[in-house]
Amino acid sequence: MSYSNKMELKFLSKSQNESFARTVIAAFAAQLDPTVEEIADIKTAVSEAVTNSIIHGYEGKIDYIILKAQIEGNKLTVEVIDNGVGIEDIEKAMEPLYTTKPDEDRSGMGFTVMQTFMDELVVESEKGKGTKVRMTKYINSGK
Repeated sequence: MSYSNKMELKFLSKSQNESFARTVIAAFAAQLDPTVEEIADIKTAVSEAVTNSIIHGYEGKIDYIILKAQIEGNKLTVEVIDNGVGIEDIEKAMEPLYTTKPDEDRSGMGFTVMQTFMDELVVESEKGKGTKVRMTKYINSGK
């Protein structure tokens, strides 16, 4: 059975909305009948992307984050988009343990976590204009 469904959600870049985004993406992905592990992976990756937008993208300012998701067949694509400061060097930012905020006890593992828990990760960013993180997960529940 092939599905095709989309959703889009816009919410403020407040830390309490990180768990909201996790819940929304889990509910949306549930229609693919994922395993508990697959849902946990997706929620963790989305949590990291949203947290990056809040901490690094907006640097304490409140603005909007857009969460988009699309299902095609067994493929879930999730985008987390902000209009924040952008990333100067995406390649460097994606290196494990690299952080622009070492004084804030940040681990520098956000992108690594996203890469580990999702099947594909694409980061697009422009300095001063924001960042889009696109993650894909193939749900192979055998259904």
